[in-house]
Amino acid sequence: MAQAMRPNTAGGLFATDGKSHPLQDAMLAVTLVLGITSFITAMFHHLHLLSSWTGLVGILTGAYGQWISVTTRERFGLVLGLGAAAVGFFLGMAHGGLFGGLLD
Repeated sequence: MAQAMRPNTAGGLFATDGKSHPLQDAMLAVTLVLGITSFITAMFHHLHLLSSWTGLVGILTGAYGQWISVTTRERFGLVLGLGAAAVGFFLGMAHGGLFGGLLD
């Protein structure tokens, strides 16, 4: 039972391999912030520009984050952010799109 007494010496909150991953953690944070912003603003019809653009950028950063992710914890957070960004993007597109009302 010696392993039960060892302290957790992992490099970061999401680094389960003991190494730090600053780029992956940054992509995770950006994707989560964009996804939450897009999801919340998609609930308001007049904020469709914000929700569609933040959703689109959140999808792109989340996809790149998935590509470079190393640990399962990073991937889990990225999937949550990607899902929220996708829902916000699609609802924003349904409410007026990326340029709705600007090109009239």
